[in-house]
Amino acid sequence: MPNQQAVRLMIKARWIIPIVPAGRVYEDCAIIVNGQQIEALLPIAEAEKRYRAEQTLTLDRHVLMPGLINTHGHTAMSLLRGFADDQPLDTWLNEHIWPAEARLVDADFVRDGTELALAEMIKSGTSCFADMYFYPEQTAQVTRRAHMRAQIAFPVLDFATNWGDDPDDYINKGLALHDDYRADDLIRIAFGPHAPYTVSDEPLKRIAVLAHELQAPIHIHVHETAQEVATSIEQHGKRPLERLRELGVLSPLAQCVHMTQVDDSDIATLSSTGSHVIHCPESNLKLASGFAPVAKLTAAGVNVALGTDGAASNNDLSMLGELHTAALLAKAVAGDAAALDAHQALTMATLKGAQAMGIDDITGSLEPGKAADIVAFELDDLCAQPIYDVAATLVYNNRAVKASHLWVAGKALMLSGHLQTLNERDIAIKARHWAQKIAQQNPSS
Repeated sequence: MPNQQAVRLMIKARWIIPIVPAGRVYEDCAIIVNGQQIEALLPIAEAEKRYRAEQTLTLDRHVLMPGLINTHGHTAMSLLRGFADDQPLDTWLNEHIWPAEARLVDADFVRDGTELALAEMIKSGTSCFADMYFYPEQTAQVTRRAHMRAQIAFPVLDFATNWGDDPDDYINKGLALHDDYRADDLIRIAFGPHAPYTVSDEPLKRIAVLAHELQAPIHIHVHETAQEVATSIEQHGKRPLERLRELGVLSPLAQCVHMTQVDDSDIATLSSTGSHVIHCPESNLKLASGFAPVAKLTAAGVNVALGTDGAASNNDLSMLGELHTAALLAKAVAGDAAALDAHQALTMATLKGAQAMGIDDITGSLEPGKAADIVAFELDDLCAQPIYDVAATLVYNNRAVKASHLWVAGKALMLSGHLQTLNERDIAIKARHWAQKIAQQNPSS
């Protein structure tokens, strides 16, 4: 037809949940993708009149929405999935995970574990993730090859590990990595002080200054257990969050992971500093760490995003599963069945994650001008029927939902369930090899 605009891709779908505007579901509409960005979202009939696409996909049993954003994890720890289950956090870390990491973790472990995690995330509809782990240069390289969007935090601890000797060494290596990816359009490097109880005051103060100068995020585990808070009060005379505030760590750049032990003073501190909370309900449940009061935090104006944590404490990286748990748990904790409704839960797993990472101008919603980070979920399974509310189906009946397609910045990472940027067979072979090696080296096995 004359006067049609030539574009690269037209995706026609039964439903579209754009996230912005909030609470809306469009039916029988299309997304127009040109280059890396969304050009338009409009009814199918109008799209066909206005655009001539190089490729057209018709997904008439699917819902399109922004790719899910997993705002906390340790990707390479997928190789430790099921390694030390049914243990409290202190025992899990000190007697199992940290000794295993000391024996096993090197560049090869991180490369192969990251590939496994990225494949799982893509196949479950995640387009963007936040990571904190050793050998972050390996994580960044694998992520770039897979064409995923990511925030990669380099760890900082007071003690030596396989990747670094002391806080200065960690920070110097991390700053070099930040320089390497300064101009990258998909990967952002963040500071990753492990936790208030593993990083002392001087390194935290230095991180606060550097993060402000570079406008780089600070990703930190905090208020994960009651014991952590009690120990901080005993050693420092204050709660961990207050200590972080006094050291200059808290700001809109701060991403406070877990926050299961929260009182009114903590909520006021988070709100006044503009700090974000990263909620990891399934890991917190599995480790019996406690419950983040999502409804109270949100009511106070605190941005709460969603993460799976690592597969060693979850044991999967499915954001659909996390959504389901988060929505149910929020209601129980608040004593309010209306808390965290389906659309709010979907927003937590998309736009609120982008806001926490400081990239909500790029991704997190399906709006013209934003990156074409798009997931298609297929809803033709018998146990998904009937569908009265597609958002509720995604959140509360996620076992009937299957991610079929995923694009990041307009590039297909999965088509009809098949990975496009990673080799699923090779990844599975490497995972089995690591399982044998880890089992052989595990003294308790």
